[in-house]
Amino acid sequence: MLTKCTDSVAIHQSEAERGKAVAEAVRDVLQAIDGPFSFLFFHGPTGLVFYGRDSFGRRSLLVSQDQTGNFRISSVSAGPDPAPWREVETGGIFMLGVSSAFVGAALSSDEQNRPPNFKSQFIPWLLNERTPPALNRDLSFPAQSICSPASSTVASLEKLLRDAVRVRLDPAPQNSSPHAILFSGGIDCTLLALLSDSVLPPHHDIDLLNVAFENPRIIAAANKRTTQDSRAASAPDFEYALCPDRSTGLSSYDELKKLRPARRWRFVSINVPYAESQTQTETVAQLMYPHNTEMDLSISLAFFFASKGSGFVAEAGQRQHYTTSARVLLSGLGADELFGGYSRHARAYDRRDFAGLLDELDLDFTRLSSRNLGRDDRVVSHWGREIRYPYLDEAFVKLALELPIREKCGFGVHTGADTLQHIEFEPGKLVLRHLAWKLGLKRAAREKKRAIQFGARTAKMEQSRKKGGDTI
Repeated sequence: MLTKCTDSVAIHQSEAERGKAVAEAVRDVLQAIDGPFSFLFFHGPTGLVFYGRDSFGRRSLLVSQDQTGNFRISSVSAGPDPAPWREVETGGIFMLGVSSAFVGAALSSDEQNRPPNFKSQFIPWLLNERTPPALNRDLSFPAQSICSPASSTVASLEKLLRDAVRVRLDPAPQNSSPHAILFSGGIDCTLLALLSDSVLPPHHDIDLLNVAFENPRIIAAANKRTTQDSRAASAPDFEYALCPDRSTGLSSYDELKKLRPARRWRFVSINVPYAESQTQTETVAQLMYPHNTEMDLSISLAFFFASKGSGFVAEAGQRQHYTTSARVLLSGLGADELFGGYSRHARAYDRRDFAGLLDELDLDFTRLSSRNLGRDDRVVSHWGREIRYPYLDEAFVKLALELPIREKCGFGVHTGADTLQHIEFEPGKLVLRHLAWKLGLKRAAREKKRAIQFGARTAKMEQSRKKGGDTI
């Protein structure tokens, strides 16, 4: 595709003109693509190398240049390196002149030993109808929220999210492999599960991958409690039942089964002993690099074991080992950044009202490519699986960014309604909670948000003064 688009570049043009024309042709083809990608393309006639990532950065791509001038581009690294790797920025493509980097190398022995002069040129995406819009900062909304389960906004989001789920699954009748969702039981992934049921043929199984970690610090605290807790400590999987995501996951799994009894749902309990998590820490640290904080490690450990997809299922009263054969995993990432689901969004609102909330949302979404997506892609790909993000579908993101803030979250207002029998929802992601309620997910709609490292108990496994931002 890229070779074909550059064939029409005129041979009679100057080198600079040809390079510019080739770069624009490559950029235009790639900007027309919906969905995740990272790429590396060498254009032989001009000696130009092009590389980059999609506009949201959903696929990993790293670059590094050492002191001798060697320039490296890779989707993964081998961990900490004397020449540090960094995530390739999004927002356009990069052009590298390979031939010009070696100009003069044959003139003398001194110049032959000179490091090659690699310098990338950034070519931004064009501003057009495909460009993600800026976050809507209009505050001229009514004092009371206009969002409800019956609103047109909820209906529009439902349609776009269902379409986003459909294109990320393979519903072909001949496909007998199950589909899998990284499943904490929270509203984001439970909505994806329910919408997956609506677009898949009846014979397709759906695996719900739920990870829980043995956390010595939490277990020690639980063992100091009442006699009743002590008796519970002897129950099977007690150490994993202490993980909030396990209880939330089972609750939402039960709700899905009741709403869609014809579907074969598998709740895969992925239990990670403390010793096993520690033996994989070095591997995970290498995969997530150049990210290197305690918080990165906690999140990456959860993704590493969840995406392995190996645990236990209980069917017909029998507990048996099971490993999903799904190659594609759906993730709810993006919902919190678009709809204000994190606790820091509530704190931002408390400090500076809507102006502070909007600033925090803008920051969170724009740094997804550098903070989350490349790291998670490298970790999940270790198992030969691909992670896909329906909430980061281009059409869905466009609508989410264009919506007024009051239609997305309910900070500062009563979030119940007469039609909901005065049910109080969390203000974060209010529009998604209304969608879940509309679709029958009454319990999931009221679930509180927990970051994965706290829900799966990968954070603070030992008594320590280390904070999430500290280097490992």
